[in-house]
Amino acid sequence: MTSHSVAVRLGARTVSARPVTDDETETVELIVLDTDVVVIGGGAAGLTAAMVLGRSRRRVTLIDAGEPRNAPSAHLHGFPSRDGADPAEMATLARDEVRDYGVEIRTGRVSGLDGTEERGFAVQVEDGGVLTTRAVLVTTGLRDELPEIAGLRERWGNDVLHCPYCHGFEVRDTPLAVLGGDNRPFTLHQAQLVRQWSDDVVFFPHRITPTDDERHRLRARGVRIVEGEVTRIVLEGGAVSGVELADGRVVPRRTVFVGPRFVPRDRLLTSLGCEVDDNGWVRVDPSGRTSVAGVWAAGNVVDSPAQLINAAGAGSKAAIALNHHLLADDIERAVASDDGTG
Repeated sequence: MTSHSVAVRLGARTVSARPVTDDETETVELIVLDTDVVVIGGGAAGLTAAMVLGRSRRRVTLIDAGEPRNAPSAHLHGFPSRDGADPAEMATLARDEVRDYGVEIRTGRVSGLDGTEERGFAVQVEDGGVLTTRAVLVTTGLRDELPEIAGLRERWGNDVLHCPYCHGFEVRDTPLAVLGGDNRPFTLHQAQLVRQWSDDVVFFPHRITPTDDERHRLRARGVRIVEGEVTRIVLEGGAVSGVELADGRVVPRRTVFVGPRFVPRDRLLTSLGCEVDDNGWVRVDPSGRTSVAGVWAAGNVVDSPAQLINAAGAGSKAAIALNHHLLADDIERAVASDDGTG
């Protein structure tokens, strides 16, 4: 009785079947994978990664739910050649550029992710579709959770802000407020930082209690502290005009900075068993590689401070690492195939 094996080359992947004997009916299990990489999330990190991988002649599908974190903002800043651009227009332009390199872009929400590097990953989309892939890059971003104060959410991304590096220059030398949020360390740092853009800054601790030393440091920098619970952000003509406290006082302000609680959209990563750090964020190496082989992550989903340009850089770095990862696999499979037919 003799035995032999069957190998089938599918695109960039060679799939080997189990050995069969002459006495058996020859049945071959083929692992047919739709693509090399599925990128989940179409922000700066995801689009940049998809472009780099497309230019590397990889088969790539990008799935985007169409809910960018910066959707409320009319303009983006700090991105050379695109400073002041409309984020939505920039994303549209980027998608068109990415498609030029053969990348498939689908609109949809990924509801599940499972599998292993050895047999491939299955990406389930809410519409019922399933994509199989050799590797996955998750760039799903994060969610900003704001304090429950009337007016904050309505003006979020306009004149209720969190990042002075993104929007501080546009509100320079105007009356600014910094509102104490759930993210205490961020809030206290923010109050000191925002002072760099204006000499008229009022810090509302709201429900946090600064220490005597923290108060001293703020006052030394010229930041005024107004005690009391904040009940609402006063709006006039569709814009911020002041901050109202529980005792009825209204402090006139033009812009409010607040420290949100950053919540990563990492359910897909944690469902695969990706390790998290002491703060509960998915752990990645400098290239974005997670603890699960074949799975990378980039952008705000693993790096809350990342601005647009940082996320784009992280997407590029992850894409290059992913391509090298797939190349190593291609080489091993080619050698195994050659040894089997030599």
